[in-house]
Amino acid sequence: MKREPQTELEKELFYNVFEKTPDYIKDLDLMNFDNENGFTFTLKREHLYPHSESNPEGLNLLEWFENYSKEAKVSTAGIRGPQNIIYPQDTRFPINLVGIVLATLAKALVARSKYEGKDIRKLAGSEVRYNSELYLDAIARVQAAQNIMTLVPQGRHTIPIWLASFLAFKLDLLGGEYITSSHGISVKTATKDLNSQGSQYLPEESLEFVDKIQEIFDTVERKGFYEIKIAPKNHPLIDESIMAKLNDGIDLYVDYLKSGVAEHLEGVKKMQNKLFIEAVGGCAYRTLSRVLKKLEIQDKFVWNNIEEDPFFHSIGKYDTDPKGNKTFYDYSVDATVIAKRPDGEKFFPVIESLHYQTVLNNMPLGTIVLITDPDHDRLTVCQIEAIGNIPMLDEFGISHIELDQNRTLTVYSANQAFLMLMDYRVKQLKSMGKFKNHPRFMIKTTASALSWDEWAKENGIKVVNVPVGFKEIANIMKKVELQIKNNPDKDVVVDDVFGNSINLGVQPRLIFGGEESGGMIMGSENMIESLAGRKAIAMREKSATEAIIVASSLAAKLEEDNKTLSEYLSEIFEENNIIAKYDVREDIAYYNESEPDIEKLKQSKFEGEKQRTKNDLFYLSMAIAVKENLCSLDDIKRILNDTFPELDFNNLISVKFVGDGTYLQFTNKYVEIRPSGTDAKTKAYSGGEILEEIEKYSRILGNYSGERTTLHKQLISDDFYEKSKEIALNDYLKFVEKDANNEAFVIPEYKF
Repeated sequence: MKREPQTELEKELFYNVFEKTPDYIKDLDLMNFDNENGFTFTLKREHLYPHSESNPEGLNLLEWFENYSKEAKVSTAGIRGPQNIIYPQDTRFPINLVGIVLATLAKALVARSKYEGKDIRKLAGSEVRYNSELYLDAIARVQAAQNIMTLVPQGRHTIPIWLASFLAFKLDLLGGEYITSSHGISVKTATKDLNSQGSQYLPEESLEFVDKIQEIFDTVERKGFYEIKIAPKNHPLIDESIMAKLNDGIDLYVDYLKSGVAEHLEGVKKMQNKLFIEAVGGCAYRTLSRVLKKLEIQDKFVWNNIEEDPFFHSIGKYDTDPKGNKTFYDYSVDATVIAKRPDGEKFFPVIESLHYQTVLNNMPLGTIVLITDPDHDRLTVCQIEAIGNIPMLDEFGISHIELDQNRTLTVYSANQAFLMLMDYRVKQLKSMGKFKNHPRFMIKTTASALSWDEWAKENGIKVVNVPVGFKEIANIMKKVELQIKNNPDKDVVVDDVFGNSINLGVQPRLIFGGEESGGMIMGSENMIESLAGRKAIAMREKSATEAIIVASSLAAKLEEDNKTLSEYLSEIFEENNIIAKYDVREDIAYYNESEPDIEKLKQSKFEGEKQRTKNDLFYLSMAIAVKENLCSLDDIKRILNDTFPELDFNNLISVKFVGDGTYLQFTNKYVEIRPSGTDAKTKAYSGGEILEEIEKYSRILGNYSGERTTLHKQLISDDFYEKSKEIALNDYLKFVEKDANNEAFVIPEYKF
């Protein structure tokens, strides 16, 4: 059933999409999933080529596939992109019904070839984005036609990404398909491919099904057609009963929480103040409310925006762009995004659109606000504080928004919030006498706070740094688990992305795994066991529910001690001798993602990608040149000092490629320049002891055009410059594959 726009802004979005969609797309009738019977879609040779008068059936699938396969090789969070929210069969967009059917079929064929004759079971789930129900139906029916059972929630309702991941591992499924684009703009979506571990596909796993799509296209070219079977809607291999019997897996997940972060919730149960949860119109409420009820703490929370809405209640949506032009513009629903008004003033566009001056009007001082995202895996932590606290907030680099003349809302970056959560968790374990039972370690992305590394060192916790993406964190977990399994009485040693070998000790336990973009997980004291006996030190996907439980326990402790989060953060800095108190992220987008004209969007994205790549190669080529001994560190300092005379690089101590970006380490700070692997964007991260300094470095380095200077060309040849990306990719794959846990998944005898 097609959705009707609910607000003026959504009407404008729909109108723009409708007006920019050509008639031949509007008239497409390729696959009718309203037909509840089985049917066949015939993929034709004509579909591979562009639409024209001489090829009226053209879908230009070859161009779609070229871009899709490129993203599959580098994607950090599923293969994502914009879709035509009104006409989902529009193959001009990266995500479309035809593409999802092809990708699902290819994954099914790969699974069938690997597990011939076996009882293959997967899970499919989604959050609330446009066309999610259609895509979920398509995935389940394509898999059923290939004799693969698909577990779906009863009524095909939403579930969070972390629950899909948890169940893929816990139930020993071959994996899952999840439809989301995290906190991305409303017209974006993606299929996150989950493997048997519940982890997102690594590049080599994605390439297997990409190759299978190529085989299908080769057959179409040769024979002129390829038939794709679509099973009936009520096919017995599309199963809602198992998830219904398992209460969507919530009972299993609550048991997992009780073995870790929810072991002691007495403090939460005694709280006087309520915690405020902002559901951002996503799928959090349906699942999290049931988790809180089973934990018997549901009365300690109040909610906002609990209704599921693909337009996210207009959150992050504006009728002008950052330059003040009158147009529909979407800032996404990432609450930590900072933008600039036309006059240069900085503001939080997402939080501003939540209208907290009114919504939080009756909430008392000290109220902690927990903002999650549409697929409920990320968390932003805020608190209502007294206006008089602003000087201290500014001193520690804590962002804030004035609510009224007496109150301000602090907005903590994930770097700040998660430092508090991991510190509280360690103190909790120490108070229970459990901390010393195992050596402890954490896994973090290089782009995350330097303060985390400093804090960990003070607390005797080893740190493993990895590239951005939770699948990278999961990959380290699996390496650790393999060593524990094979040599339970020996030290576990793993390499980080900087090239350091790190001894984690005997039977280590993960205290924290997370990234600066708002996703985290905490490990369990005992190994987590699947129904078939597989063991894990932690789950494979970030979970806002787990983060909310820890944050709630911390809130209870702070209420008891009559402290604010800002006071607690300042104590952590002091207790742990943290120097790098500040962190910033500069987001550089080279085009308007909200552009409704797909041809214009693709062209501007293409031009933007060239700018992004140019910026990336300027830094990357230097890092690789140092690694290959073609340049010295002094050479790099000369290039950088020559290129950026307003900055000082004399205390630079290393330049390294860290899997997906270039990391510049100084004696008192770091700067990482990281290109998006899937979009025309650059991110510049920095952490250090002087806020103004790291802001300046990240802004200037992140926004640099990438133009090669004379000195850059003298020290780094054109040939090496062009090859540096390829060398870097090979280095990344070596890091991923070293000591990898490549144990083959064995399909068990299912008892459910």
